[in-house]
Amino acid sequence: MSTVTVDEAEAGKRLSSDERRRQILVAAVAVFGARGYEGATTDEVARAAGVSQPYVVRLFGSKENLFLATIDDALTRLLAAFRAALPDDGAEREPGVTEEKARAKRIGQAYVDLLTVRGLHQTLAHAYLLGSHPVIGPAARKGFASVWRFFRDEMGLDADGARAFMAEGMLISTMIGLRLVDDYGSDPQITELFRSCFPTELPHVLDVVPRGTEPW
Repeated sequence: MSTVTVDEAEAGKRLSSDERRRQILVAAVAVFGARGYEGATTDEVARAAGVSQPYVVRLFGSKENLFLATIDDALTRLLAAFRAALPDDGAEREPGVTEEKARAKRIGQAYVDLLTVRGLHQTLAHAYLLGSHPVIGPAARKGFASVWRFFRDEMGLDADGARAFMAEGMLISTMIGLRLVDDYGSDPQITELFRSCFPTELPHVLDVVPRGTEPW
C-alpha cells in the first residue's frame, strides 16, 4: 500500500504528537475516501501514514472517532479554501464579468484545486451516505448544512445558485469516486463530461485524480 506523506520537509525529523496526528489525518482522508467508512480499517490508515495501528488507536480511540475527525478536517479544509477565495484577488477581470461571477469562478477553482488533497471530496461524499448512523449521521448533516450556509450567507448566493454549486460539486465527487478518468479519451460520453466540467483545468485534473489501479 502507498504511504501518504504530510510534507517532505518533515522527513527525517522526529514528529510531535500533533504532527503525527496531522500525518494520520492526511492518510485517513485518502483511505476513507477510497474505501468508505465500512470498508476502511485503522490498520490501512496506519500503514498509509507509516505508523503502527496501536498508535492510531491511542490517538483517536476508535475508527468511529477517527472518521469523525477526518470529516471535520475535510470540511475545515474545504471551507477554508472557499473563504480564502472570497476576496477579490486583484486580478483584472474580463470586460462584462461582474464581481459576483468572478467570485463564483474563484470558489469553483478552489474546489477543483482541492483535488490535490487525495480523498477529500470522496470522504465527504461517503459521510453523506451515513445519515442513519447514530453518531456519524448528525455530524455529516451538520457539515453538509455548513457548506450550504457558506454559499447562502458568506458567498451571497440565492437558493437556486447554492443548489447549483452543490449539485456540480457532488457530480465532480461522483466522477472522481467512480475513477471515470480511466475512460477519458476512450469513451466519448465520459470525455465530453470531463471537458464540460473542467473547461480550463482539464490537464491538471487528469494529472491529479486517482486511477482505478490506485488504492486511494
